[in-house]
Amino acid sequence: MEAGKVYNKSKDIVTREIEGEVILVPVVSEAPEMDSIYVLNETSAFIWNLLDGKNSLDNILDRMTNTYEVTRERARKDIEDFINTLLSFGALEEVRD
Repeated sequence: MEAGKVYNKSKDIVTREIEGEVILVPVVSEAPEMDSIYVLNETSAFIWNLLDGKNSLDNILDRMTNTYEVTRERARKDIEDFINTLLSFGALEEVRD
């Protein structure tokens, strides 16, 4: 995980909060995975909300370890896994300078 990388949510994903759950809904159907909706757990929703095109992955890591009782190593792995999952179905775009 490159600490300085910055991601933003794809315009092809709509976020909805329903009864306290954060749900990602693809609005474009180009891949088999795009036929699904994704329900985020509390930690994933926390990370998702910080993926705003401004927060670096290092900043997200700092915020996560300050908010949750988790080691930096575990938080880094969780963030990396979640980012890779989001990238796999086009929910994120890397922000370029």
